[in-house]
Amino acid sequence: MPQSLSPNDIAAVKAYLMSLQDQICHALEGFEPNLVFHEDAWDRPNGGGGRTRVIADGDVIEKGGVNFSHVMGDTLPPSATAERPELAGGRFEAMGVSLVIHPKNPMAPTSHANVRLFVVHKDGMDPVWWFGGGFDLTPYYGFEEDCISWHQTAFDALSPFGEDYYDRFKVWCDDYFYLKHRGEPRGIGGLFFDDFNELPFDQSFALMRSVGDAYIKAYEPILKKRQALPHTEQQRDFQLHRRGRYVEFNLVFDRGTHFGLQSGAGRTESILMSLPPEVRWSYGYEVEQGSEEAKLTDYYLQARNWLGR
Repeated sequence: MPQSLSPNDIAAVKAYLMSLQDQICHALEGFEPNLVFHEDAWDRPNGGGGRTRVIADGDVIEKGGVNFSHVMGDTLPPSATAERPELAGGRFEAMGVSLVIHPKNPMAPTSHANVRLFVVHKDGMDPVWWFGGGFDLTPYYGFEEDCISWHQTAFDALSPFGEDYYDRFKVWCDDYFYLKHRGEPRGIGGLFFDDFNELPFDQSFALMRSVGDAYIKAYEPILKKRQALPHTEQQRDFQLHRRGRYVEFNLVFDRGTHFGLQSGAGRTESILMSLPPEVRWSYGYEVEQGSEEAKLTDYYLQARNWLGR
């Protein structure tokens, strides 16, 4: 059973998350010497609020958002109780950092990460808590060394907590970020976990911190290598079509998007911040067999073992 938690525990998680948002924004601003993140601080009448930070129209980052939120609500939405019906009717608070970075260059991958704490308060029960999060990478043109380094950083983040966590959370990520109606993964995966409270609170929090800290370690070197590679208009067109898959996943399948919109606890502008600024759908769009574009889905977007383990 998960241990109980105190207001000090919740405050410690909140302080970490706000610091993580600062650290990631600072690192990403290093790619844009003439731009900084625009911050939009907001409050909710029912309690809580957040800091939405967006950077756009940069030389490297076409659009990026790094959000912190801490929100409360009187009733859990259906997306939060689907697998925990005993919590229906409970009050909740949720806090987390969620981010998506859409680079301009089609050779540079989109990245996504989030880490969060969820607490449910229900009369007659001790507070129920769990952590969640992860990070995943969505390339448009694949580079094997990027896939390996991304997954190695994920493995290193979890190895202090147990040998099986990387394997479990990698499979979870592959299964979760999957477009069922397309029959294809969204990207090359990474880590995903939710409803996590199998370790004591302090250790569970430490695991979440390790995942949060690992994101920028994994992404920054990849973006540095790919940000200025030459590309063609045809490759840009392919990137815009592939971004459509990203939009489809976020609107159709993403639990965080559904929770924010169903609960009314979030802020619509912040929830939909993850959508790319430009995207394209063309009826009957296909790529040439054997091309680099086809290699993306035929080779890279497969649930493979990138570390040879």
